[in-house]
Amino acid sequence: MSRTVFYSTDYSLDTDYASLLIAPCSKSEVRSFTKVFLPVAYSLICIVGLVGNIFVVMTFALYERTKSMTDVYLLNMAIADILFVLTLPLWAVNYAADKWIFGSFVCKMARGIYAINFSCGMLLLAFISVDRYIAIVQATKSFKLRARTLAYSKLICLAVWASAILISSSSFLYSESYSFASNETKMICDHKFDRASDSIVLKSVLLCLQVGFGFFVPFVFMIFCYAFIVKSLQQAQNSKRNKAINVIVLIVAVFLVCQVPYNTVLLVAVANMGKTEKSCDSDNVMAYAKYTTETIAFLHCCLNPVLYAFIGVKFRSYFVKTMKNLWCRRYKKYNKRGSRTNSDTYSSRLTSEILTDNASSFTI
Repeated sequence: MSRTVFYSTDYSLDTDYASLLIAPCSKSEVRSFTKVFLPVAYSLICIVGLVGNIFVVMTFALYERTKSMTDVYLLNMAIADILFVLTLPLWAVNYAADKWIFGSFVCKMARGIYAINFSCGMLLLAFISVDRYIAIVQATKSFKLRARTLAYSKLICLAVWASAILISSSSFLYSESYSFASNETKMICDHKFDRASDSIVLKSVLLCLQVGFGFFVPFVFMIFCYAFIVKSLQQAQNSKRNKAINVIVLIVAVFLVCQVPYNTVLLVAVANMGKTEKSCDSDNVMAYAKYTTETIAFLHCCLNPVLYAFIGVKFRSYFVKTMKNLWCRRYKKYNKRGSRTNSDTYSSRLTSEILTDNASSFTI
């Protein structure tokens, strides 16, 4: 008994379109665009995102002070972003070569790791919003609440990672490296289904899950928490109030600019699934829109270290202290006494600055 396998005539890093299973339009122009644009964009995002997030992980790992809940979330988000950007070189090669050359196992791992860490990063943004809400709006209760929840921080992060793995499990199950029916020499890495009905239903569910957990959940948490935070800050008599509000506005604005276009395209893709009457021009427009907005969404992993870590006074102090200690350690054998004296002096000054900090993540 023969088995009919349904293939896509175009492929992408995140998801394919069911319409491409029905209407085999020419994608030569789209592929010419992706062959140049995506390898360059992914390479730059990988380099910038890797450097910024490695600095975040290194600072939290080397600094021995007890971490707050936000610190724990930031550390996990940086790890998720690092794992995410490490998959981008594979896709850069994929688009540059216009075919998948790494085999089915690497295909499953690349798509699975990408999906897990993208979802994990978005969910952690929601928890960061909640922790900041507790720290600022519920200031009178925040000490006890955050001390209590800090003990469960690892369990919370473990639950986030488990949820992301569950949401992304289909990428491990259905991703394969296979060849086009019309071109047996060209391999692609994509979802592969045995029946057209399964293809449409499963892809619709996967896209809905991605939009739900990758956009709407963190967006709702951010809007709710940051709205109350801004209201609370407006009532506070603090010289740094306006700067803190500006930071919140910037965080929300960057999230919307990076995520709204991409998730809008995904929702349109869900609405168009199963439709048989579609022109090749509309398919090409959707392909251009998806690749462009997807790249913009990926920029968020480069901006996270700046928006959530380096913009804070405490983290900058930790980072400078870590860099200085590493530098002094490097030259310790040449000038032990001078290094120790300078380090002690700096540490004393830093401790004074940290103790006077109001522990707000929005301190500029």
